[in-house]
Amino acid sequence: VQLQASGGGLVQGGGSLRLSCAASGRAFDEYAMAWFRQAPGKEREFVAVINWSWSRGTTYYADSVKGRFTIARDNAKNTAYLQMNSLKSEDTAVYYCAARNGLATQTMRNTYQYDYWGQGTLVTVSS
Repeated sequence: VQLQASGGGLVQGGGSLRLSCAASGRAFDEYAMAWFRQAPGKEREFVAVINWSWSRGTTYYADSVKGRFTIARDNAKNTAYLQMNSLKSEDTAVYYCAARNGLATQTMRNTYQYDYWGQGTLVTVSS
């Protein structure tokens, strides 16, 4: 599976952005799709994940984004999305999409638990 993230940019605090992650390859619906982010000088951290075949659309979020971000997927388009609302300066980071073959449980929030990675897209939130 190859992943291509897009949709990043500069936005004012309180604004919104939608990131997209286009996947190539077969059996997209068998992969759990996730978003991670990495701020300057910090480790890559989990943002959200969505299952499909293994657990019908189950989603999990980091506490820091819960209620503001929404993860979704369109299996017909082989694309996952991250809708980000009420953005804060602390959301500034490079956002990466990732895929895992199979179920993602609530505790699967580590980078080593995901098999495929996109190249990242930069989100900058101005205060």
